[in-house]
Amino acid sequence: MAALKVFSACNKNSARQTKGLLSIASFEQSRTFSASRTHYKAKFFDSAVDATQDIGDGAKLLVGGFGLCGIPENLIAALLQSKVKGLTVVSNNAGVDNFGLGLLLRQNQIKRMISSYVGENAEFERQYLEGELEVELTPQGTLAERIRAGGAGIPAFFTPTGYGTLIQEGGAPVKYNPDKSVEIISDPREVSQP
Repeated sequence: MAALKVFSACNKNSARQTKGLLSIASFEQSRTFSASRTHYKAKFFDSAVDATQDIGDGAKLLVGGFGLCGIPENLIAALLQSKVKGLTVVSNNAGVDNFGLGLLLRQNQIKRMISSYVGENAEFERQYLEGELEVELTPQGTLAERIRAGGAGIPAFFTPTGYGTLIQEGGAPVKYNPDKSVEIISDPREVSQP
């Protein structure tokens, strides 16, 4: 039922300590596991591969962590094994060339990145400029609010961040063609006066 799987940090030590991985992809009514009125039962898996088995081609993933800290290394490794393709990934960054989300980028498993910072990943830059990767740059605070609002069921919110820039006016390159022309540009955002 879930359209979006939330990945939290899960390193090797924590996986051993809990003897399982937590996923909220399968929503089952239960005691308390939610800040909303609907409560969901936590589902535990024996391995990261088991936790990611229902993620198919074209899935949209919200991947936690900040920089390289707190990222779900084991779950990323499981996605590498699964060879799932066409992912849209929402994360504050795209890792580095040989770690974190950079590993998924290297195998061309990510189709679109929605993030706020992309400066330390040469493979990310190469794929974007060669027209292999779609990129939606979003200011960090706006990205955090989009995630929060979406989780709370709020369809839209207003922020002055980005006003008067390509983020608000539209026209920022989302994807290039191999010949370096722009294939997809960002749409203008709604503007309202108080």
